[in-house]
Amino acid sequence: MKENFPILVVDDDIVSRAVVQKYLHKAGFEVVCAGNGKEALTVLEEQFCPIVLTDWMMPEINGPELCRLIREKQTVGYIFIILMSARDSKNDIVSGLESGADDYLTKPVHPAELVARIKTGIRILSLEQSLRNANEEIRILSITDPLTGCYNRTYLGERFAKELSRSQRYKHSLSVLLADIDFFKKVNDTYGHQAGDIILKAFSKCIMAQVREDVDWVVRFGGEEFLIVLPETDCIGATVVAERLRSAIYQLAIPCEQATVHITASFGGASACFTQKSDLDITVEQLIDRADEQLYRAKREGRNRVHVTETLARSCNHPPCVDRS
Repeated sequence: MKENFPILVVDDDIVSRAVVQKYLHKAGFEVVCAGNGKEALTVLEEQFCPIVLTDWMMPEINGPELCRLIREKQTVGYIFIILMSARDSKNDIVSGLESGADDYLTKPVHPAELVARIKTGIRILSLEQSLRNANEEIRILSITDPLTGCYNRTYLGERFAKELSRSQRYKHSLSVLLADIDFFKKVNDTYGHQAGDIILKAFSKCIMAQVREDVDWVVRFGGEEFLIVLPETDCIGATVVAERLRSAIYQLAIPCEQATVHITASFGGASACFTQKSDLDITVEQLIDRADEQLYRAKREGRNRVHVTETLARSCNHPPCVDRS
C-alpha cells in the first residue's frame, strides 16, 4: 500500500493535535485534522482516511464511541484505528480495543513509537488490500468464460434476475439477443478446433466492441452461442443493435493457421416493454426462450439474419431483414 494517503488525527486539544501532526509531517505523511469525533465523521464522509488516530477524552463523541461508529460505517476499505490516551491501565486498554480500535498509544506520544505504530498499520492495510485484490481476481475468474472473456452462465444467473426486476420496477424496456455462429461445426471440421477457438475469440471480441460499455453485457451461453443483454432498449433499438452486430461479424476476416476465415451469424431477440401490464410478470426464462425462438426462426429462414420480437403476442414493427447468406 502506498503511503501517500491522508492520516486523520482527531483531538480536541490544539497543542496535542499540532504535536502529532508535526511528528507525522516530519515522517512524510499527509495529515487531516479534526477537533472532535463529530468533525471526524464529517471528514470521513468526504474522504477516505485508512488510518485514524483519535484521542480518548473529547466532547460530543469520545474516542471509543468514534471507534464504534466507524466500525458501523460502510467504507471503501478497512480503517486502522489507533486510540490515544493518558489512561494506561490494562482495563482501559482492553476497553479501548473492544470499542473497535486496532492499537493503543499512551500519551504523551513518543515520535518514534508513533511512526512505528503507523507503519504497523500500513503493513496490515497492505495485507488487507492484497486479500481484497486476490478475492476480486477469484470472483472475476468465477464469472468469466476463460476462452472468450465474456461472462459465463454463473454470472447470468446472478445478474439477469436483478436486471429484469429493475426494469420491471422502473417500467423501462429490456431486450436480449441470442447470437449463434452459422455452420460452426463445419468450421471446426474444416479448420480444426484450435481454429474454432480463434474464431470464438474474434467473434466475442467483435460483439463486445459493438455494445455499450458498462451498460450492455455479453454472456457465452453455450458453445458458439452468445447472449447479449440490452438494458433500456426496446424492440426497435434491439433490432438496430443486432443488425449492427450481424454486419460487423459479416465483415470479419479471421486469420487462422490454415486460412483466413469468414463467418456469419444469426440473431434472435426478445424485448419486454414494462409499461405494458402483461409484461410485468415475465420471467428470465420466458424472455430467453422467446429470443431462442426467434434465433431458430432466423436459422430456418437461411441464417445470417436478424429476428427480434416483443414478448407475448405482440410483434415488433421493424423492416423485414434481408437475406445476406
